[in-house]
Amino acid sequence: KACLVGCSVMTGIGAVINTAKVQPGSSVVVIGCGGIGLNTIQGAALAGAERIIAVDVLENKLAYAREFGATDIIDASSGDTAARVRDLTDGGADYAFEAIGNSRTIFQAYESTRLGGVTTIVGMAPEDDQVTINALSIPRTEKVIMGSWYGSARPWVDLPKMVDLYLSGRIKIDPLISRTYRLEEINPAYDALEKGEVARSILVFD
Repeated sequence: KACLVGCSVMTGIGAVINTAKVQPGSSVVVIGCGGIGLNTIQGAALAGAERIIAVDVLENKLAYAREFGATDIIDASSGDTAARVRDLTDGGADYAFEAIGNSRTIFQAYESTRLGGVTTIVGMAPEDDQVTINALSIPRTEKVIMGSWYGSARPWVDLPKMVDLYLSGRIKIDPLISRTYRLEEINPAYDALEKGEVARSILVFD
């Protein structure tokens, strides 16, 4: 459990609390419901967001998202994700988070954000990936685009804070652990991760 606090919990919740500073009563969309996306969702719930929209292409990931606080889900395997978010939020979410690391979904996050809204990129895209955004749309919409590296965390401050939140029952960690593996099972563990079968897996050393 502690190793998850040190990575996906810190990154996802930190992106909401430290980087974007999501305000109570706001609307949030999270694109990508893996370990970091799920923690972004529960970070939004912790911050008091009124509407939390989870976006993914896998049914099991969307089911996890409900468990972590999503109020709405969008299956992105078909249709225009950004248009659906705008319909749900009457013009766009106050905050959008991209938790995959892909230029296409980064653009979707930007397009899902309302006028003057904040788009935060949490996912780690390949070094050679490029995002193309209409230049005039940036001043015209007054949207903010920002990055979040490790949830803008100060580990010596935020790690104890996350542990306290868990111990007080305000955040969930246990449901993130879909499976445990022994070290010699690391290859099947990676296969399951690649196929999207798990939220997070833990390697257990005997």
